[in-house]
Amino acid sequence: MHSPSPASRSASPELPETMQIFVKTVRGDTIPMTVPESLSIRNLRTLLSVRTSLPEEDLRLVYAGKHLSTSSTLAENNIHRESTLHLAVPLRGGMPPKKIRCNYKDCKEGAQRIIGDCGFCNGHFCGKHRLLEDHKCDGLEDCKKESHDRNAAQLNAERTQVIKGI
Repeated sequence: MHSPSPASRSASPELPETMQIFVKTVRGDTIPMTVPESLSIRNLRTLLSVRTSLPEEDLRLVYAGKHLSTSSTLAENNIHRESTLHLAVPLRGGMPPKKIRCNYKDCKEGAQRIIGDCGFCNGHFCGKHRLLEDHKCDGLEDCKKESHDRNAAQLNAERTQVIKGI
């Protein structure tokens, strides 16, 4: 085979310099990639998203202990041939809080089950703040009116009727 002459090489468009880098995933797998030196971190994240089937927004790249900005390029971050980048992804899930806490301002007490639940403001309160007056409930006036109406109905139902003529 013969190699192209220098004249024909200069006539063809310049291809960007490429380099091989390695990306280490959270699971410990290493992904080799051949990319242009001027590739942006945003485009690298897009390529990694396709390779790993992870959403692009969740991928974070770390090199030399620093998170890489999506607007920068590999060259700007001094990433050279054979460099290893680390892929970081956010952790999902976790356990819910073990104990429901009182919703009143700075109170750290555990909320009482059932009797600590306010039906008017949907808050959870401890023994000190479970009453509507104690936690300054927004539904306090509605609660008082409802309680008054309920008591009035109960009293009317228990009223004895006077029978005349006996």
